[in-house]
Amino acid sequence: MPAASTPLRLLAVSVIASLTVTGCQTLDDAGRAIGHSDLVNDLASRLDRALTLTYSADYQLPAGKTATIAQEQEPARSAYTWPGGKLTVTEEATTRCESSGGRTVCTLEPPPAATAKPSVTVFTEAKRQGLVTPPVVVGLLTAAALDPDAVITSGDTTLAGRHATCVEVRQTADDFSACVTTEGALASFTGQVDGKPVDLALTRYREAVDSTAFELPPGAGVVDRRPAGS
Repeated sequence: MPAASTPLRLLAVSVIASLTVTGCQTLDDAGRAIGHSDLVNDLASRLDRALTLTYSADYQLPAGKTATIAQEQEPARSAYTWPGGKLTVTEEATTRCESSGGRTVCTLEPPPAATAKPSVTVFTEAKRQGLVTPPVVVGLLTAAALDPDAVITSGDTTLAGRHATCVEVRQTADDFSACVTTEGALASFTGQVDGKPVDLALTRYREAVDSTAFELPPGAGVVDRRPAGS
């Protein structure tokens, strides 16, 4: 299996690297004993494995809204699209697009550096609009696994024709549930993120990506903040 490309791995490696944790055991739906670390590390390994894939996933959001996550390997690039916005990460730039008042503006910034520790703050706007990305979910699971009072249970389901493992987290902080497909794509999430309710579910999964997924919205204004010559 080919190694995952640098831009895609950099967006998630900081949260995946911290996932070897220990915790008390609970029971899954079949009554088997499972540990916090088992649940978190399994989902983390799926997410890591998914970084080597080319796929696109469509999601249903509340009020009839939709969102999409897409990633390719050759060339390495990923795109997150939600109502009124878009985040694209390629080897050339990290691009954030926002629409307001009928006008769309896209800001280009340098791509993640190969030697830099990435930050999931690039996903802040996506979270604010109800699109929870895989690195954010893994971060929530990590925090839950380190919470001695958290109760984490698991089960299985099928979404958009894909088998998924689900976890339900009951903790002192906000409760949440999340499902991850066998391939490693986020299948669903329900809970509070930064104090805002979030609810999304996978409606379509494809092992291919439309090239237009990485293009700027038609008519968008462009602000290029990359250093000259980049």
